[in-house]
Amino acid sequence: MSAGGLLYRRRSDGVEVVLAGRRRPTGDMVWGIPKGHVEEGESAREAALREVLEETGIQGEIEAELGDIEYNYSASGGAGSRRRILKQVYFFLMRAVGGRFADRDAEMDAVRWFPIQGAEAVVTYENERVLVRRARVLIGLGSPP
Repeated sequence: MSAGGLLYRRRSDGVEVVLAGRRRPTGDMVWGIPKGHVEEGESAREAALREVLEETGIQGEIEAELGDIEYNYSASGGAGSRRRILKQVYFFLMRAVGGRFADRDAEMDAVRWFPIQGAEAVVTYENERVLVRRARVLIGLGSPP
């Protein structure tokens, strides 16, 4: 199980959200919502707050559940074999309350604020785009998808 959060902040010119990017071997950037593994003894909420802080350097305060997504990926199973893994990730909407990108770990290749209106187009995977749309509704900037 994993957990993550979509951080947002209000600015005089609108609302921005944080997306984290990881570079593919092809050089393309994969942008998404910060997330990571739930450690033993942690709740999904605790893991989301920790992972978002580690990956972005920004501290968040959970305001709402965004929902969860499931997807499959394959990983090395040893001796050249591949195994399929089902991953479930719980996401939360978080208001940014402090911190700075300079204090993040080196796990992600890039972390950046994006205007929420354009963030949906930047996010690489459709299942996370749905969460950005849902966040816009929860923040009061759009109608339900």
